[in-house]
Amino acid sequence: MKAIAKRPDVDLSIEFAGIKSPNPFWLASAPPTDKAYNVERAFEAGWGGVVWKTLGEDPAPVNVSSRYSAHFGKNREVLGFNNIELITDRSLETNLREITEVKQRWPDRALIVSIMVPCVEESWKAILPRVEATGADGIELNLGCPHGMPERGMGAAVGQNPDLIEQVTRWCKTYSRLPVIVKLTPNITDIREPARAALRGGADAVSLINTINSITSIDLDHMVARPTVGHQSTHGGYCGAAVKPIAMNMVAEIARDPATRGLPICGIGGVSNWHDAAEFVALGAGAVQVCTAAMLHGFRIVEEMQDGLARWMAEKGYRRLSDFSGKAVPHTTDWKYLDMNFQTIAHIDQDQCIQCGRCYIACEDTSHQSIAKLVDEAGARRYEVIEEECVGCNLCQITCPVEGCITMVPQESGKPYMSWNEDPRNPFRESA
Repeated sequence: MKAIAKRPDVDLSIEFAGIKSPNPFWLASAPPTDKAYNVERAFEAGWGGVVWKTLGEDPAPVNVSSRYSAHFGKNREVLGFNNIELITDRSLETNLREITEVKQRWPDRALIVSIMVPCVEESWKAILPRVEATGADGIELNLGCPHGMPERGMGAAVGQNPDLIEQVTRWCKTYSRLPVIVKLTPNITDIREPARAALRGGADAVSLINTINSITSIDLDHMVARPTVGHQSTHGGYCGAAVKPIAMNMVAEIARDPATRGLPICGIGGVSNWHDAAEFVALGAGAVQVCTAAMLHGFRIVEEMQDGLARWMAEKGYRRLSDFSGKAVPHTTDWKYLDMNFQTIAHIDQDQCIQCGRCYIACEDTSHQSIAKLVDEAGARRYEVIEEECVGCNLCQITCPVEGCITMVPQESGKPYMSWNEDPRNPFRESA
């Protein structure tokens, strides 16, 4: 058994919803956690925990072929990943036996079992004791699968109904002593409602996000979406780096909601490196789950994740994750509370500027015409910000290919903080 490497001055171990783990990096419930072989390879590589691929009732569902597609960048970089795979297609007995064996061999790692059965009390009552008997550390309720299972009254069909979320969570707390983590679907208008429902049902934690409804691409020769099954396709679940901004927003919404404040959150969605993980933790997550990055690059990526996070924490003086968990939450608010008197102006570092003109083109064509293109007698170009026209939108900084060349400089306005609600230009402002 490989031991997790110790890092001086930094302790990456966590206790999440009563579940201990040597580090916060867990593999999400997905193909990489479908069998003992994969899970043990993951533990050997250094993962702190896994969420076993979702178990269901026998007979197990039948998966289709093919199952995956992707949204690619210019250099064939996978920006987003799509799947139409269902829960485990192996028997419940086989999975339970392997979970028992793995937990016995790796007692120091977190092993959570994902479950999805029909929204019937007897179904949950029957499976929960069998899962608990494996020695698993906790259960995760898969209430978010967006394809295949909703047609059977499970997955997102439950996760989009707060009453059912509360009911199923309560059944799990009634028939199991294990910590209950409720996995939430992002395919909903307000993520706070299902989180509140889970808490009402007695959830020990929530995890999010599950995958997003998606069609990644169309085969224009055959006029069918990918992945293609025969001559047809369907929407699938979207994950990977592209969903990270959506996931972080939903994590923050729950973390700053007074009704769910203090509810442990496991962040999922586009975690590809230590920096991604640190951002989720700063927004209130106590652990993170990874899937797509591991599928694209293998289990060894966890080594860089642990090392990078530990080095950054040591540099910042953080001893444990709890030292910075949620630190960004107080600075996350509703738009109406932002300071209307704050102003920032772009500044171009001429020593770093390569005179490509991308900032000028972007601003001139699509923004506020606040960058001047100057050409001297020799034909040399130079770009300068017209400060009185700049609104501080950040577009020039985003389009600039040289990191640090364009910075946004806060201005001293001399005006006090004023929210939109206090702004006399707001016809909808609330009376005091």
